[in-house]
Amino acid sequence: MRSPSSKANWPDRADWHGTRRRRVLCLSGLSLLLATGSAHAGNQQEEAIADGVRMALARAVTDGSPPQIQFPDIDQRIRYLNWLGDMSMRLRDIIPDLQTRIEFLETTWYESRRAGLDTALVLGVIEVESAFRKYAISSAGATGYMQVMPFWTRVVGDGDRSKLFHMQSNLRYGCAILRMYLDQEAGDYFLALGRYNGSRGESAYPDAVLKAWRRWEYQAKPMLSRQRDIS
Repeated sequence: MRSPSSKANWPDRADWHGTRRRRVLCLSGLSLLLATGSAHAGNQQEEAIADGVRMALARAVTDGSPPQIQFPDIDQRIRYLNWLGDMSMRLRDIIPDLQTRIEFLETTWYESRRAGLDTALVLGVIEVESAFRKYAISSAGATGYMQVMPFWTRVVGDGDRSKLFHMQSNLRYGCAILRMYLDQEAGDYFLALGRYNGSRGESAYPDAVLKAWRRWEYQAKPMLSRQRDIS
């Protein structure tokens, strides 16, 4: 019999968004989780990748232009501002400085969507990997918010490991790498997340991310005519 945390409990990727249960984020519970240092340190191993994949990944991570957030209409801009306000409130105790918090959320939103990833998924990965610690370093050397292994800066970047402490660079590397694994695993989140963490086929890490992903989902409010207070 499979354990409750096994892959059998993951929704099929074809209807992933339609079948996930919605959960209300408990801020006190999340704060306790982060305070106990429950982040899963990555131990991703360097592996051979095809030249075409390497070049595509290199292009994805070397564009250093700042996020340019644009919206096709006012409704989508209002939805984004509502999301930003809600996420800012959730993160207030974890990232106390308002300017840093907003910059982090704007960058996470931009980089996740740039890579074709659900922003709640990326927030879940960050929670599990680093507990939102910008300067986190694992025993294996994984660095920053998304615990990117330094060898990636040599494989697809300019070799400057210090860039992994830069917010946008770290999120860009992490999102691009996760996108690559998701493509290589034909959209299988369970296996792709396992590869990202260096534990492919094991359930502990992807199950932890799944739970975190659910916590960071945004339940859209009725459309508002003006920006919410994000302080």
